[in-house]
Amino acid sequence: MPSSASDRDVAPYAGETRVAVAAAEEAGALLRGRFGAARTVRVKDAEGDVLMDLDLAAEKLILARLQTHYPHDRILSEEAGLLDAVGRRTWLVDPLDGSNNVAIGLTAYAVGIGLCVDGAPVVGVVHEPVTGSTWRAVRGQGASCGVDRLPGPPGAVPRSGPVVAWTQGHAVGRADPVAAGLRGQLECRTRRMLQLWAPLLGWSMLARGAIDGFVGYRAEGIDFPAGALLATETGVEFRTLTGAPFTVSSAGPDTDRSFVAARGDTLTYLLDVVARARRN
Repeated sequence: MPSSASDRDVAPYAGETRVAVAAAEEAGALLRGRFGAARTVRVKDAEGDVLMDLDLAAEKLILARLQTHYPHDRILSEEAGLLDAVGRRTWLVDPLDGSNNVAIGLTAYAVGIGLCVDGAPVVGVVHEPVTGSTWRAVRGQGASCGVDRLPGPPGAVPRSGPVVAWTQGHAVGRADPVAAGLRGQLECRTRRMLQLWAPLLGWSMLARGAIDGFVGYRAEGIDFPAGALLATETGVEFRTLTGAPFTVSSAGPDTDRSFVAARGDTLTYLLDVVARARRN
């Protein structure tokens, strides 16, 4: 049944967070249980991205939960597209972040659900079915996994160099010169550059301090707000590739979603790496 007003009176977005966590974890159980029998439905584009039957099954489950509890909210989902409604609230659903990993039997995938109000993320939930971990964030209330607060990255640059995650949008070609230049500099001047094919896992790693930073070029809008909110609520700062302030939002084209995310000296270090790439 729809969430009551009393649910939301406990803390801002408490009911929404509870619904999103439950939906993500239920979808995660489905994905984990059917992983070995997953099949590709079709290839989505010339770059080889695939649509799995698990994408559709997990999406169907999540959409049903959200529509039951919040029937008047808009929903933008990875496969179903926009389920429109009138209002300021939009749910963003990535039912299987890492479809290409699943297609080759790699157990690196996640479920992501975010809620944006006027384009700004206010709830972000990321669930990893393999470990059963669920990371959640609410704007202004911090980020956590269970009862444990997420610490975020330390901010100091490790002597051996930072470990950073990298993401680029589906529209970015393999030979794109900007992306190639950024990846090249990051490979040379970091200890590791992770290309996970599942950006939500990168965001969870940044929020819990397992990696030092995240650099994105024309990132996808579906999974970005939920993951970025996890990082923001642990004190991670965002900048554009030129070092200007960056506003996390679900609105706008992918060309507005190129960023550097880190803390302290690591942010300064990564901005210098990006500046070198842009000069070359």
